Amino acid sequence: MIINDKVINVEKEQLNLMNRFKTATHDDLSLEMKKYAKENKVPIIQDESLELILQLLRIKQPVTVLELGTAIGYSSLMMARHLPNCRIVTVERDEIRYLEAVQYHKRSTIGNRVILVKGDALELKTQQLPIQQFDAIFIDAAKAQYQKFFEKYEPLLKDEGLIISDNLLFHGYVFDHDQKQSRNLKQLVRKIKQYHDWLATHPHYHTLMLPVGDGIAISLKKD
Repeated sequence: MIINDKVINVEKEQLNLMNRFKTATHDDLSLEMKKYAKENKVPIIQDESLELILQLLRIKQPVTVLELGTAIGYSSLMMARHLPNCRIVTVERDEIRYLEAVQYHKRSTIGNRVILVKGDALELKTQQLPIQQFDAIFIDAAKAQYQKFFEKYEPLLKDEGLIISDNLLFHGYVFDHDQKQSRNLKQLVRKIKQYHDWLATHPHYHTLMLPVGDGIAISLKKD
């Protein structure tokens, strides 16, 4: 019991220490968006994932970022807030989510640096995007289609660009071998695992997988 208490105390101290190093800042609008997402079960980026991505992008100093999966526009506005010299193009296929994002971006003082595109990222012609070259691509859309997203939009990535894929641990389901999983869930987990394998062996990218948030993969083009 003493050992367990010691472990718990160490974990609490580690958590408190990590919390001291958060760099993402919020305003009333972003806090409202977080609250709305929680109350309405809208999947937005987790705090830990956001912190990591923002720090990566600060190092990268991108001029342009492409996001696949806008949802209500939270992550795109947070990137715009913390990357003042960057323009973000974000694509969303769900009409309700897209319209919610439009309204939130209209209320933001930095929404003019985010270009919202309504459409299915797999059906959209890349030539239709208002920007054709990106320093970074952030994939946070339909998990079963991640490889297709990567393959379709990778040609728009600049030579020293990076591709970030979020939610690759899928709430731990990729490690869950429970045979009671529904057929659809099993198929989705299988797709995500296939994407893991594909990324890990990609001949043209170095990919690092980190257990941050719900799992993030950072892929850099090889020289």
